Amino acid sequence: MKNLAYAALGAALVFSLPARAQEDEEEYKPEIPDVSIYKAMLDANKPTGWIQFRNYDDRQLVYFTALQTMHCRLSAIRYSINDDSLDRSLPLAKCDPQLPFNLPSDDTADYIYISLKKNEAETIAVQAVWDDGSGSEIVIYKPCENVGEATCAAIKTIKKSKKRVDEPSPSSAVR
Repeated sequence: MKNLAYAALGAALVFSLPARAQEDEEEYKPEIPDVSIYKAMLDANKPTGWIQFRNYDDRQLVYFTALQTMHCRLSAIRYSINDDSLDRSLPLAKCDPQLPFNLPSDDTADYIYISLKKNEAETIAVQAVWDDGSGSEIVIYKPCENVGEATCAAIKTIKKSKKRVDEPSPSSAVR
């Protein structure tokens, strides 16, 4: 009888443990890393190029891969060719919070690169716009010299971000 009581008590403990453990557990929900991580990545990639130029098959390809790895925290990738008007936007890859830095496969590659006529772009001005609406500085890249078909970009100039149109202005002097 004693053994049966111990067995019943043991069974009750075993069957009640998972229920208690489940009460203390929360299902993990992936979260996109903080924007500060993305901004640090952007800054670290600036010298080697947010974009890359490549001469290939009598075309000039401009790759935006480094910027697209930050797509989960971007609202836009603005760029312009041969001026700093930033009059174009590149489509962003769809964000998967489980793989926030990975690029989903896309047979079109519309968000990876643009294809231009050979030597069309002497410069590309680029600005990353974050999901909070703030913009990075504007970096103007030029193709590297004598690299053949390799991908490369060199910084020509860096400009401060232009003030957002929708950004509020202070109503009184700052003290």
